[in-house]
Amino acid sequence: MNLHSLIEKATQMNKAAIAVAAAEDKEVIGAVAAAAEKNMAKFLLFGNEDKIKAVVKEAAPQLAEDAYVSIFHAETDSKACELAVRSVHNGEADVLMKGNVPTAVILKAVLNKEYGLRTGNVLSHVAAFEVPGYERLIFVTDAAMNIAPDLNQKAQIIQNSVSIATSIGVDMPKVAPLAAVEVINPAMEATLDAAALTQMNARGQIRNCIVDGPLALDNAVSIEAAEHKGIHSDTAGQADILLVPNIETGNVLYKSLIYFAKAKVGAVIAGAKAPIVLTSRSDSAESKLNSLALAICSLG
Repeated sequence: MNLHSLIEKATQMNKAAIAVAAAEDKEVIGAVAAAAEKNMAKFLLFGNEDKIKAVVKEAAPQLAEDAYVSIFHAETDSKACELAVRSVHNGEADVLMKGNVPTAVILKAVLNKEYGLRTGNVLSHVAAFEVPGYERLIFVTDAAMNIAPDLNQKAQIIQNSVSIATSIGVDMPKVAPLAAVEVINPAMEATLDAAALTQMNARGQIRNCIVDGPLALDNAVSIEAAEHKGIHSDTAGQADILLVPNIETGNVLYKSLIYFAKAKVGAVIAGAKAPIVLTSRSDSAESKLNSLALAICSLG
């Protein structure tokens, strides 16, 4: 499984509808054009109509005549987010996608009690990385939503990531709660939480996966490193999902994989009523397309 195969899988599914909030952005329109070219989905573009049409004319003029692309005018970014979220809430769209708008603005609409997408679960960011040298996708969570999750939040973050991983074909994903060391140290909260999460998994409180930790990053993804340190488990060296202890760790790991390892990525927000493509405004059209494919495939 790689990101290209996810894109191929998404094109073979029944055509999903994507609601894009504040779509007046060149990279967003580039991703929409690439997805439309593959007949991956239909798109509802919400935002300033004149600006969207101007971007389309410049970046992807073929979309102007595409029957599967519709533009809906909104005076402000907040209104565009409201309309996009409402379209998902009402069943007119299957996936919400963030355009050229601050994350806080779209999340305010997502969390609206009247028309939002809340379920009562923790919302968390799940990124699927295609890393050179690895034959499988590596999932990282949570690098963008939860600042310093407590034990119960970490358990829900794991379940969210497991849901995404299993929906695209990863059977019984192996989860590594990351820490700086592989042993339990009372002075290091990440190791205590990792041990508790491992036990919660053993007792059936965290399901459909194998959790084992604490593990340092090298022992989570390298069999050689794990063997060298004498760590033997189903997860050591073979982790599918890396659970980071806090947002700083996740942010650094996420960006290190992209900028140093030249990894490709697709990411979604899980835990809401529908998948949310919440990429950074600086992300490339390719990353946004990968994220769309991940979101569509996660619909099952």
